[in-house]
Formats: sequence, structure tokens, C-alpha cells
Amino acid sequence: MLMFRGLALVAAAITTGLIAGLFYAYTCSVMPGLARTDDRTLISTMQQINVAILNGWFAICFGGALVLTVLSAALHLQEGGRAVLPWIVAGLVLYVVMLAITMVIHVPLNTALDAAGDPDRITDLAAVREQFEAAWVRWNLIRTLASVAAFGCLAWALVVYGRTSLPNGS
Repeated sequence: MLMFRGLALVAAAITTGLIAGLFYAYTCSVMPGLARTDDRTLISTMQQINVAILNGWFAICFGGALVLTVLSAALHLQEGGRAVLPWIVAGLVLYVVMLAITMVIHVPLNTALDAAGDPDRITDLAAVREQFEAAWVRWNLIRTLASVAAFGCLAWALVVYGRTSLPNGS
């Protein structure tokens, strides 16, 4: 059981860290880079990214982080795992905040951008960009902070796990 607890926590931390890194990349490079482009380029690129990101590797990490963190929390409910539990729960809450932001803000923005159609046929590219970019960037920063904080909590949970659950932990 001890080994399974540890593996679940490591897997939760890794998948959460990968998602945090993905959002961080958007925050510090993708969106600032697209901010320097014309309206057509931003719209077209984001439409293509929104299609490309829906793949198995993303799904494994995005959904897996939630499932693995819940599993890890459940495995640490028993005696001997409770010292780690507050950090796992904090990580879980922060990850759920990120999920909520994604579902309530980003998915509708991405759907509206896709519904705008082919950029070559959009009559007012600037208006489409204006309705999308600022809100998407602002909320991406917030979900980046939430997911990085979730990763930090799970990383600290690993430290506590090592100190309290492993032989010779210190």
C-alpha cells in the first residue's frame, strides 16, 4: 500500500506539473508572441492550436492529474498518510480552480473563436480578436498561477511523504 500511495502521488505531481508547464508556456511565450502579430495570424493560429491540443497526450495529463490527485488523496486518508493529506487536498482544490477557469472561461472563448469561422472570411478580424484575446490572456495567467500552485502543493506533499512515510525519512 505504501508503494502505491507514493506512486499515485508522484504521478499526480508529474501530470499536474506538465499541465502547469503548458499554461506557463502560453503565459510567457505563446500569447506574447501572438500579441505581436496581426489579427488574422492570431485568430488562425489559436484556431489551429485549439484543434491540435485535443489529443491523447493532453487528455492523459489534463484528466489524469485530477484522477490521480483524487486517488492520492483517497489513499492518504488512512492512518500514516494524514500528514500528507492537507497538501494533496490543497493541490486538488487549486487544480479544480484551474479546471473551472478552463471550462467556464477558456472553452467558451475558444468555441466562439472557432465559430467565427475561416479568418479569410471574417469581415471584422479586429472585433473577433478584441472579444477573445484580453480575456483569454488574463484568465490564462490566473489558471497558470492556480496550476503552478497546485503543482507546488503536490511537490511539497512528496517531501512530507518522504519524511513521514519512508524509512529513514528526515
